Amino acid sequence: MSMTMSQKRHVFSVFRYFVLTIWLLIVAFPMFWMVSTSFKPDREWFAWPPVYFSENATIRNYLVVWSDFNEYAAGDSEDAQKLGQVTQSLQRPWEALGNSTLIAGIATLLAVLFGSVLAYGVSRHQILSEKRMFQLLMLRMVPPIVLIAPISLWYRQIGLLDSIPGLVILYFLTSLPYAVWMSKSFIDEVPREMEHAAEILGASRWRTIWEVVLPLVRSGLVATFLFILILTWSEYLLALLLSKTDVLTLPIELSKYQGSTEGRVYGRQAALSVGITIPLIFVGLMIRKHLARGFSFGMVKR
Repeated sequence: MSMTMSQKRHVFSVFRYFVLTIWLLIVAFPMFWMVSTSFKPDREWFAWPPVYFSENATIRNYLVVWSDFNEYAAGDSEDAQKLGQVTQSLQRPWEALGNSTLIAGIATLLAVLFGSVLAYGVSRHQILSEKRMFQLLMLRMVPPIVLIAPISLWYRQIGLLDSIPGLVILYFLTSLPYAVWMSKSFIDEVPREMEHAAEILGASRWRTIWEVVLPLVRSGLVATFLFILILTWSEYLLALLLSKTDVLTLPIELSKYQGSTEGRVYGRQAALSVGITIPLIFVGLMIRKHLARGFSFGMVKR
């Protein structure tokens, strides 16, 4: 007996949700494992069979990583003192958090600000052709390792090597193509008639941009801001090669735990990873009302 159209739709819907559920579990499992490991005592990091939900959950990893080790590192295993010495030699999380917040925040704001203005010029006045826009995006596709040698030499000559301004400038320039492309797609959706009406009422070009166009694409700019913030917050290679000792970002601090195989500080690394992720989640929650519209922008029609 053949199925009716409604039954076929129902079967397809069940199959679709089944596939999405499996995909969600696959994507969410690494995050679950990271959080779970951050609460495990030392002896359960390499336990077999794996410990998914620890019966001896502890916040010791967080206290060791984010607080004074000498106060909290009373060991619960034979390797505790050794682990403590390795962790103490790595511990600079608050400095890295401050540097990452400053560098990523300033670079992202500059990229969105200048990118939106350039995108307006491209959308309304065609200051860049389609070919030039494509070439602009291709600049972002160049592997950073290809450019790092000349940039390092140039930064050393002008005194920007291993400095916060040096990373801010580089992150801003590498994020600008994304900001222009994303902002242009939102500005294209704003009817030109609204700008013409503002000009008829006596508004200048800049006032029209700031008081008419940008408020209408605010949700899109917020989505662009979050996208670029995630890129700059998690950037590793440029920060590694252009910083020595004075500037330390969170991805660099996290990589030091990965390299400490002798100490096997995976619980500490997981605790630091959770701390790195929380600020992005917090920012996303703060601007969530703009994200839904920003990621589906296009409801404003001509």
